[in-house]
Amino acid sequence: MIDNMSQQQRMILAMVLSVLFFIVYEAFMPKPQYADLNQTAQTTQITQSATSATTLHAAPHAQTPSMASSQVSNRLASPASADTKSATSTKVISTIHAEKFMAKIDALGRVEHFEFKEKKFLEADGTFPVIISKENTLLPLEVRFSDPQLNQEAFSTPYTADKDEITVSDNGTATLTLTQKLSKTTVTKKITFHKLGNYDVEVSLTNPQEYYITNGSRPTIDTDRYTFNGVLIEKADGKREMIDDGKAKGGESFPGAKIVASSNKYFSSVFYNFDQGFNVVIDRDKEENPLPFVKGSQAMKLEGYIGPKEYDTLAAIDPHLTEVIEYGFFTFISKPLFSALKAIYHVVGNWGWAIVIITILLRLLLYPLTYKGMVSMNKMKALSPKVKEIREKYKSEPQKMNAKMMELYKKHGANPMGGCLPMLLQIPIFFAIYRVLLNTVELKHAPWIGWIHDLSVMDPYFILPILMGATMFWQQHLTPNNFTDPMQEKIMKFLPLIFTFFFVTFPAGLTLYWFVNNLFSVAQQYYVNKLFEKEKIKA
Repeated sequence: MIDNMSQQQRMILAMVLSVLFFIVYEAFMPKPQYADLNQTAQTTQITQSATSATTLHAAPHAQTPSMASSQVSNRLASPASADTKSATSTKVISTIHAEKFMAKIDALGRVEHFEFKEKKFLEADGTFPVIISKENTLLPLEVRFSDPQLNQEAFSTPYTADKDEITVSDNGTATLTLTQKLSKTTVTKKITFHKLGNYDVEVSLTNPQEYYITNGSRPTIDTDRYTFNGVLIEKADGKREMIDDGKAKGGESFPGAKIVASSNKYFSSVFYNFDQGFNVVIDRDKEENPLPFVKGSQAMKLEGYIGPKEYDTLAAIDPHLTEVIEYGFFTFISKPLFSALKAIYHVVGNWGWAIVIITILLRLLLYPLTYKGMVSMNKMKALSPKVKEIREKYKSEPQKMNAKMMELYKKHGANPMGGCLPMLLQIPIFFAIYRVLLNTVELKHAPWIGWIHDLSVMDPYFILPILMGATMFWQQHLTPNNFTDPMQEKIMKFLPLIFTFFFVTFPAGLTLYWFVNNLFSVAQQYYVNKLFEKEKIKA
């Protein structure tokens, strides 16, 4: 089938597949779900009905390292019967100040507000992004007991804080101690905050009770449908499990996990323990979004982080923590590409020019492949009249026709797959750089030139998408064609317009990459065309 395709048909196939990718991706990626504040207390159940499957009656048991997944939802008692929006639960009992963040702890011992104050994230209205707020379905450091009566009591009994306000110094830390006195046990949370947004938490109980503590649901700010939204777990074997919003089954269990991160495009709320690990269980809300919990013990230590998924910040806390940054299926290619992009940025000091340079470097790296592909397709085009003759002459003898065609290709050094194979080999690299430019928080509020003040959002004047479409049309015009089907010709003429339409809402950084890529393709097509002109004159 591919052998019989013309150069133009191959190009149409490649472009149509690319367009289909974006259409299908947009259609099937789950839209972000936002919690209804009036139903916050109820969303943490799988279902709260008369069925005993979702009502906790089990007595606390020994602190085993794992549970059967069918038992997980039964172990997580819901605060549905407690008023989580009462004056008791919503009262702020302590505020934490640091150069990069400001956090508030509510009377239930949870992080109910986390504001990241780095200057580069300053919004147009002069405010800083609030990563954790009351809009979150689940707040970090919330504790759930397996005993339903104890759990209800816990959601009705306020914590006390040893300090109303603390400040994290640039060269130090600040510690806050929270205490909750319950009938069966006293819970103490000792939280040490660090200047980068990371913290250490020690949880202790005077009497052993089975409980779970959460890093919270994913941040709701800067969520889009094109990137991962959900919970990422690094399992005991080092492999990563990703549970997307809208796809949580509930009851998943991950003993010995190293990381559990509730993430969206740019931000994450994380628990991590790289030495001993911990046991993660996943519940779900009514929209089937994952709700992560870590199984507690009478005395346990956890490390946490709330903030942007900035590589340098995460690496400064712990190099292993950079595993929170994910780029999808082609992460193994995306990671070195991001490292190269970051290295270029540190040299040129501008993310836009870093994108231009890495695009050119990638094209130079792939030049031998693309050159071979273009030459092969030009050879196939030159042979198309003879191929047509063979097809007409041997149309009733398929085997003989294929043999004669292969003989023709061999004689003239043409490879019918030569135009497709280089294209296929480039697809993983394209998707890898696509994910890098879509997920990289470093591009947020990063300017390029003139009118581009933020490479992470769409071009406000649509200049880059128009230039991208124009260069695509230019390349199409330079590519020799021998259309025999008017429909194919029409499709080809409309493709630049279709791509321009799709890229109108894409981040400027990604559109810039495609525009520069097209310019390089135009230059290469000029060169190959001139080369074949010379060959034709010699012949």
